[in-house]
Parts: sequence; C-alpha cells; structure tokens
Amino acid sequence: MTDTTPGPLAARVQGPVRIVGAGLLGSSIGHALTALGIDVILDDTSPAQLRLAIDYGAGRGARDDDDPSLVIVAVPPDVTADVIERELAAYPRAVVTDVASVKLEPLRQLRARGVDLTRYIGSHPLAGRERGGAIAARADIFIGRPWVVCRDAETRAGDLALVEALALDLGAMPIEMSPEEHDRAVALTSHVPQLVASLLAGRFVDAPDGSLRLAGQGVRDTTRIAASAPELWVQILGANAAPVVDVLDALAADLTAVATALRAPDAPGARRGVADTIRRGNDGVERLPGKHGQNRRFEPVVVMVDDRPGQLGRLFGDLGELDVNVEDLRLEHSPGAQFGLAEVSIVPAAVRRTVDGLTERGWKIASTND
Repeated sequence: MTDTTPGPLAARVQGPVRIVGAGLLGSSIGHALTALGIDVILDDTSPAQLRLAIDYGAGRGARDDDDPSLVIVAVPPDVTADVIERELAAYPRAVVTDVASVKLEPLRQLRARGVDLTRYIGSHPLAGRERGGAIAARADIFIGRPWVVCRDAETRAGDLALVEALALDLGAMPIEMSPEEHDRAVALTSHVPQLVASLLAGRFVDAPDGSLRLAGQGVRDTTRIAASAPELWVQILGANAAPVVDVLDALAADLTAVATALRAPDAPGARRGVADTIRRGNDGVERLPGKHGQNRRFEPVVVMVDDRPGQLGRLFGDLGELDVNVEDLRLEHSPGAQFGLAEVSIVPAAVRRTVDGLTERGWKIASTND
C-alpha cells in the first residue's frame, strides 16, 4: 500500500542548525525546525535542561563532527556576547544569529573586543510565554509574530536571506531594523509595559482580600505579564536602561499631571485633563496592529457560559452556524458563581447577527458595545 501521509513542508533553511540555549525560545525554535525535517543540534550549559529539551524532541545533542550552516544563540542577555564570540570562532562556515531581547549592548561588546562580525546578524522574535524552560516550549509561538532582523553595512545578502528564511520557516514576519531602532521600540512596547504591570501587581501584595475578590478581566489583562521571571528581567532592563528610562520619565510626567488634576477635580481644566488622558489612550490603542498586522478594530460580545463540560464547544458550534468568525477570545470566571464569561471579539458588522442568533439559541448576553 502506498503511504499517503503528508510529510513536513519544505523548509527554506538548510541544516544542520545549532541552537545554543535550550530554554523556552531555543527549544521552541528546535521543535519548529525539527517538525520541518531539519537536523537540529542543541547545546546548553545545564545538562538537565539539555536532556529535557532532547527528551521532548527539540533536537539532538552535539557531536564532534557537527558543521552547522546556522547557529542560533538563545542565552540570557548577560552572556549573549560571550556565546556569539565563541560560536563565530568554533564554526567558521556558519552564520550566527541571536534571539536576545536587546540588540545594541551585545553588539557594542563584540565591537569593543574587535570580533569579526561579518557572519553575525542580530535578531529578535517578539514571542514568548509567562513560563520559561524547555518544558514550556511550543513550536507555534512564533506564528504571526514579528521577528526583527538587524543588518548593517557588512551584512552579506545570502546571510541576511538565511536569517529571514528562519523567521519565515517558523511562521514569523521578518522586519528589518537597526539595533538602536529595535531597542527604542521594545523599551516602549515590551520593557516598560513589564515594569508597569509589575508595579501595579505589586500593589496587590498588601491589599485586603475583599478588594482582590473584585478583580475583573481588566486588571487581569493589565497585570498578566507581571508573572515573568525577575532574574531575566533584571538583565533585560539593565541592558536597555537608557531607552527604558526615557519612556519611564515621560510616563512619570503623565502620571504626575493626572494625580495633580485629581487632587482638585473641581478646579478649572481638571476634568478636561483627565478626559484628554483617557482619549489619548483611545488614540494610542487605535494605532496598535490587530489580527494579521491590520489596523482593524473588533467589537466584543460577552456571553455567559455555564461551568459545565462542553459549553465552550457548543458556543463555538453555534457561532460557526451563524457564520461568525471569532477574532479573539477571553475567558473570565466569576468568583463563587457556577458560570464564566466568554468575551468573543468579532467584526462590527457581525455584532447584531451574533447577539440575535445566540439569544435565539438560549445564550445569555452579558454585554456588547452594539
């Protein structure tokens, strides 16, 4: 009998590919490339982490005769430059990239040491999870996510194409930026949001239990990333301190202005100042790319879902019958209640059809903007 089982999709990257660092990003890249049939070599300073990543199928251990075409450095920021230098020397035919979340500081260190960076191209996938390590790795975390590639005047076209091919093979969207542009961008969109989430969540430590029982989806969304690892963020923030401080100083001035207005809310102009702050936030949210990178807004419809097996499946089945495409989904459990709230985001034109159709099928609509 002929085997008709489809094989892996053809990969753009030709292996072997060596990945140094078998944590979340390194192992996730390994899983994705292995699924494409690429020979993936894993290395890590922690034997236990390395064995775990291999056991989960992210790649194989290193051999003396390995001759990789591409080396991916996925180690903490404070040792990124050291490992890049070592890998460039160890594999003179390979292109070396890294996935560190800060691009300028490792580059400065390497240049100061006089390292030949002709075969080095910094990159950064904007992907991750709150949990780290090989056990949390997933091949699909890069799909649809930006992957910054930092070229310079020395970058050869073929080497650049190889790193961009890596991003494309993993389902990411390669974006070219300079290291300076990248670090300023992530200070605003990643590093300061982490600090804001952590500072806000820190206020919960001494809060009364009764107050925390009122926590809804808004505060959970705002503080979700506060569960991140402190050890890693100390390194990231220290390596990108100047751009982060610039954003923090501007944010501190905004907070001071709002606090001043609220100290005397009846003073002339105070309410307008608060309203302008909220409105400016509206304008900023409108600029964020939506699904597939589009600046397209969706409307939420909140549905009450009984806390019983199969209810979410039934909800999605009904939405499918109504020909409604769900762009995003958020779930919230009501403390002490035997139901939850499912917030589905859909295109505005489908809101009325969705509400009417779900109501006819017995669903209770908790809220909608329509």
